Amino acid sequence: MSSGSHSKKAYPGLPILLVLVAAAVSACATPPRPGLDAFEPGQNLAPACYNRTAQPQTAVVDTHLHFRPFGGPAVPFDEVMGYLRDTGVRFVNIYGIGQMLPVDSPCTYYLDCPGTPVIPTLKNDFANATNLLASSPEGMHATLAMTFPDLSRPESVLRGIELLETEYPGMFRWMGEVNLVKQALFANGHEPVPMATIAEWSPFMAVLRERGIPIAIHSDLGSEEEPTRYLAWMQEVLDLYPDNKIVWMHMGLSRELTTFPAADHIALMSSVLDRHPNLMLDITWRVIDDSYFSREDYQPLYIDFLNEYSDRILPGTDFLASSDKDFEVYRTELEVNSRILGFLDDEAFRNIALGENYFRLLGLEYEAPQVCPVLTVGSMSSTARR
Repeated sequence: MSSGSHSKKAYPGLPILLVLVAAAVSACATPPRPGLDAFEPGQNLAPACYNRTAQPQTAVVDTHLHFRPFGGPAVPFDEVMGYLRDTGVRFVNIYGIGQMLPVDSPCTYYLDCPGTPVIPTLKNDFANATNLLASSPEGMHATLAMTFPDLSRPESVLRGIELLETEYPGMFRWMGEVNLVKQALFANGHEPVPMATIAEWSPFMAVLRERGIPIAIHSDLGSEEEPTRYLAWMQEVLDLYPDNKIVWMHMGLSRELTTFPAADHIALMSSVLDRHPNLMLDITWRVIDDSYFSREDYQPLYIDFLNEYSDRILPGTDFLASSDKDFEVYRTELEVNSRILGFLDDEAFRNIALGENYFRLLGLEYEAPQVCPVLTVGSMSSTARR
């Protein structure tokens, strides 16, 4: 619908009420990239609605962005923040990388260097906090994430939490991405966390629970040969810590599992979500779009799933800010990871793409804008963009 005023003469045969409503909706269209103030409480009423026919279908929140690489130099902090502003992202989780390549290694990415160990460290979390203090991003809301935990050594996690709280009081409001089972790292010394060790997480999980801090866990479902080989690991976490806010990264999918039938995957995710009301799913990483969301036969199934469980889904890119990346890489990653969002109904789009789930999960005092209704001849309805 184009902007400007409309009259009954311009729409012969339409009821005058519909014409007036159409004009009001057109007039309420907000700029293509709404600013942070559009998410302030009380701003989500007309005329500040989000016009999906004119504004981007990409997410305004990136819940999964690694500002630090596995090795080598990072893209400068302020430059990454510029990527976000220029693409209309207003909310971001600042991840480091909890496992780094050795400082004397020429490697910058672990997959290029099998046999080289990746080592858990606090370095990136300190770097991110220091950068945020030195250059607070204007017009954006940033949440610092603790990425250091070695879940195989739970006694070290509580110490790390308290150290970061002492050095940067109240700044870290998220934990993750932390690895429970990550097959891609097996060649670099990573092993699945011993099942018995999960029960020993209780002290640090209690701290997270008391402080309302979510924990985002990378836990592969399995491999092509055994699609649910590692399901029991995540199930153990969910059973032992039902009151913690837990985010399952990538819906359990990975490069090692790209042929799991969509119907089976969706049935599994639905069952887990139904049994665990504090669980959220992360749908970041282009592997998911490439192998699942964009498949013609799978896409309708995932659209229905995301619409049904729209209050349990978090968007983002899983962008890794290594020095070989630039704005075009980030822009492409955001568009690819957001493609599925353009097909969702308005309620799901508001919950996921416009950040309502994220605000609720973190207890932030922001509200996602309402979506402008799309009006058609003879009807006034809010529709999905198929």
